[in-house]
Amino acid sequence: MKIEIINECLKASFADTPFPVVVERLASAGVTSYNADLITLRKTYYDAGAESIDEALPLTNIPTIAAKFDHDAVQAAVKAIQRKEIGYADFLRRVMKAGCSGYQVFFNGHKAMYFSRDGEFYTELFPVAAK
Repeated sequence: MKIEIINECLKASFADTPFPVVVERLASAGVTSYNADLITLRKTYYDAGAESIDEALPLTNIPTIAAKFDHDAVQAAVKAIQRKEIGYADFLRRVMKAGCSGYQVFFNGHKAMYFSRDGEFYTELFPVAAK
């Protein structure tokens, strides 16, 4: 994996670069999935083998993660960022307030899964990029 591209993509996410653009760029760096731990504010990127790269999430004004998972609020945050109504930092704050303790994105599976501390989850499928 190419750490320079991963670093650029993390910065691009916080600069509100659209998710499909970031995913395409990460895939070009050898990333196949990543995990965002919203408890520790870390994002870990994985390749198809055994390599991983861990980065801090530079989130400010960090809310408390709600004890109860609000599936509808997580889904609403996902839809709001997809419609470009909110940026990535606000998205993270909203899903945390909705009880999301982390999420994982699977490039080949074309999905993102949002998890609570108790194992509840919401799955969002994303479209395959046109070539």
